[in-house]
Amino acid sequence: MSYDKSYDLIWGVIVGVILVSALVSRRVSLGMIARGVIGWGLIGLVALLVVTHRHEIGGMFARVSAGLGLDEQQVSGETVRIRMSPDGHFWARVTMNGVEKRMLIDSGATTTAISEETARAAGIDGAGDGFPVLIETANGTVTARRGTIAEVAVGPLNTRNLGVVIAANFGELDVLGMNFLSRLKSWRVEGNVLVLEPDATGAG
Repeated sequence: MSYDKSYDLIWGVIVGVILVSALVSRRVSLGMIARGVIGWGLIGLVALLVVTHRHEIGGMFARVSAGLGLDEQQVSGETVRIRMSPDGHFWARVTMNGVEKRMLIDSGATTTAISEETARAAGIDGAGDGFPVLIETANGTVTARRGTIAEVAVGPLNTRNLGVVIAANFGELDVLGMNFLSRLKSWRVEGNVLVLEPDATGAG
């Protein structure tokens, strides 16, 4: 063993003895240390699960809130008001061809984007609608297909023949983009509430 390695080993042993002595002097048992490690490990696992399944969890809370009369989405006449979710985003209950989905309203998205699963559920066929398109997302560039939703509604706001892009890479996230918002008379944020108002002839 070389001098350097011997030196490192000696210092490692010294540091280990000091740490063990400190724990013993504080009467910290190995069982307590093990419980602490397991506890922090469980906290980390829960945090990972929450981040991984945040959209599903958000949808579950939305359904519970609706059942308790604390719905994020309120309708007054033909105006729709959507309260900001705890995650800082606006989520809407959107009906596409009669199928309801919880969608993120994103004014930064030019076109409405949906997952392959949502497209199948709503009977939206993107085949034959032109060449595939490249979409820039937070996770990089993905290939998507163009399609058309025959009817889209957010509460009383409805429109027909809305363009959409479909991609498996979107996962379970569906986004309602500017091509829907631009068909409204107006949309604005008041405090933590998104206000959507219909065009004189409907959403579009």
